[in-house]
Amino acid sequence: MTDTTTARVSVHDVPADRRRGGELRVLLGPKTVGSTSGFMGVATLAPGERIAEHYHPYSEEFLYVARGAITVDLDDTPVPVAAGEALYVPKDVRHRLRNTGDEPAEVVFHLGPLAPRPELGHVDTESAAPPPREPS
Repeated sequence: MTDTTTARVSVHDVPADRRRGGELRVLLGPKTVGSTSGFMGVATLAPGERIAEHYHPYSEEFLYVARGAITVDLDDTPVPVAAGEALYVPKDVRHRLRNTGDEPAEVVFHLGPLAPRPELGHVDTESAAPPPREPS
């Protein structure tokens, strides 16, 4: 039988995860809606802010820039991505997201398939950057 359960989640109902830089919110995932094949969320980056380099040994990542402009470093090769553009990141490719624009960037992300266990799904390759400083 097909599971026809649906779920709607507001970005305002999910606390931001700031451990790796930026504000990451997993909106649809195993913990929020019980998904079993992947997860989706939104990352918000202030100008100059970044999400630390990492890779996913089990998952592909799909990025869509909804607002602003970012540069994604793929195995140290910078790839600019503007609002309205999408980028595919294959599994095992190191990547870092940097807001290279003058305004906040919003990036929708989806990863799939899921790793066998959550702790296996994300490998950090650098420490998180401190948040950008407020102008004096």
